[in-house]
Amino acid sequence: MPFITPLSSVLAPLAAAVLLGACAHGALPASGQARPQPASAATQAAQRAALDRQPLDDAQALADAQRGLVASADSLVVRNAEGQPLWAMQAYGFLAADQAPDTVHPSLWRQAQRNRISGLFQVAEGLYQVRGLDLSNMTILEGDTGLIVVDPLMYTETARAAMDLYFQHRPRRPVRAVVYSHSHVDHFGGVRGVVRQEDVDAGRVQVIAPAGFMAEAVGENVIAGPAMGRRALYQFGMLLPRDARGQVDAGLGKAGAPGTMGLIPPTRLITQAREQLRIDGVDMEFALTPGAEAPAEMIMYYPRSRVLNMAEIAVHTQHNLLPLRGAQVRDALAWSRHLNDALHRYGGQADILIAQHHWPVWGQVRLQRMLAGQRDTYKFLHDQTVRLMNHGYVGSEIADMLQLPESLAQQGASHAFYGHLRHNVRAIYQHYLGYYEGNPAQLEALPPVPAARKTVEYMGGTEAVLRRAQADYERGEYRWVAQIASQLVFADPGHGAARQLAADAYEQLGYQMESATARNAFLQGAAELRQGVPRLSRAGGAARDLAASLPLEMFFDYLGVRLNADKAAGRRIVVNWEITDTGEQRSLNLDNSALTHSPGLASDAHASLRLDRATFQAIAGQETTLAEAARDGRLRIAGDAGQLAALMAMFDRFDSVFPMVEPRPPAAAQ
Repeated sequence: MPFITPLSSVLAPLAAAVLLGACAHGALPASGQARPQPASAATQAAQRAALDRQPLDDAQALADAQRGLVASADSLVVRNAEGQPLWAMQAYGFLAADQAPDTVHPSLWRQAQRNRISGLFQVAEGLYQVRGLDLSNMTILEGDTGLIVVDPLMYTETARAAMDLYFQHRPRRPVRAVVYSHSHVDHFGGVRGVVRQEDVDAGRVQVIAPAGFMAEAVGENVIAGPAMGRRALYQFGMLLPRDARGQVDAGLGKAGAPGTMGLIPPTRLITQAREQLRIDGVDMEFALTPGAEAPAEMIMYYPRSRVLNMAEIAVHTQHNLLPLRGAQVRDALAWSRHLNDALHRYGGQADILIAQHHWPVWGQVRLQRMLAGQRDTYKFLHDQTVRLMNHGYVGSEIADMLQLPESLAQQGASHAFYGHLRHNVRAIYQHYLGYYEGNPAQLEALPPVPAARKTVEYMGGTEAVLRRAQADYERGEYRWVAQIASQLVFADPGHGAARQLAADAYEQLGYQMESATARNAFLQGAAELRQGVPRLSRAGGAARDLAASLPLEMFFDYLGVRLNADKAAGRRIVVNWEITDTGEQRSLNLDNSALTHSPGLASDAHASLRLDRATFQAIAGQETTLAEAARDGRLRIAGDAGQLAALMAMFDRFDSVFPMVEPRPPAAAQ
């Protein structure tokens, strides 16, 4: 019986990026052009000009990032069970140089330096953070008898190392509660490095999360998971070398190597707009902030220490309104409203602002300025984009028209180290009007390959276009050269000079980017044009807890997008699924080359499957297959097993990587 592709490697694109990132590129071409090139004269001039636009609070931000350091993690190496290194800040030792090299935007260099400061920090009496051991921060509050851990990082290994670092300098006490601030995997995936499932089951540990957490944590990326995971490799630059011509940062922090992810479901949900709890003697006020940075998210206020925890809706960067990996567009207006609410609710109470990325802000005046600046950044982008949209300008035009006002540009937290201003403007346009910009020519536009071939033909052929594009490159017109050289690659992907020119243009654009994610995307694109699509091993079972939490309906939805309609043409197959220990019953129906599912069991089913939830979880988590489960008796099949086998044979398997900056080979099409 055919194997059902596991879901564990596609449930979170960030996780997928890191899981895939441990593997190397394919063999490099012999050409010296396979290596990154130096900054051009035009890029050097752009970097010098950027020095005049440095945030005025740069020195203060560096001091804040260093304040309260109890123990550095600079020399710490986190290893997996096989002894392989997963996390080591030494890889970023090149950032010790004070002056930014010509290949890195000077403001991004400063952000990367601040994100390199790692270790255990005391923020206030009884409140600590571990920063720099993962993309996110772990916050630890000391209660009457134990600890409250907010956001246990992304990986079991890094979370365990963070706790070990804390216990080296503070009394060893049990964890009484874990709080997930929101539904992104870098804020919950390391939970099994902090607490044990049996302690949660026994009621010794609470797990607290915002309403809707489980559905969003497990489900946000299931349907489009493979594509998101591939695109996330570009966003986070996981395959790039760690150096001044490669990955220097991820904007929110450093993006490390793969580890083991877990998920322990919440035992208590915050469902009201604001709720107050006392946990082990620590008063906490939770405020829900849905629809902004994450669909399920909450901020927190800790009255005892007068600390406001803004989770991820107010960090030291302009965030993404639409991640480069792909996601549903975020609502800039709602984001601004949540920030305004926080400012008015807590701005006069809190003395310290922290978040689950980056470093704290001390003092009410500075805290209020931070919240107001973040609020006004998203409101400015929203209002001015919509204003120009209503004047008839399209997203690509508005993206080139808008710049932050000087008052916001002076604030480091408004700079787009993780987000990208032009991309955020396009996201706002998409939020209201979608991809179509109103010109009917877009409605039936040719796809990339035929459009590229006709464009190159109209422009006089490949060699003529190359000559003109090379001249534009020498003039530093990299945005245009990237566009036209990409057309050349799609028209003739085997043309070496076209690939080289496109890669060179991508690279210079990447060097000039203040946004770490835009930089990573350009540099990864350049690397693949020179080296080819990377060959990566298939991710293992590092996210089995996520797969285990998958509702049956979501599992079937994912099967539906894997159905190869051509193979299913003219077939009708009905299969009943019954989960014996939970009582779940659903019928799976193939008809009209579409796969649907309904609650209950169908009377006309061709085959019926009976299995317990543990077996279903093992299948979804890649621990077994349908065939193996049937052989050892954990799965019982009644009816026509041949029809079931025929259905299973209709499902595609998705590649872990596929071409992004060149056309997909026709022979590889499904």
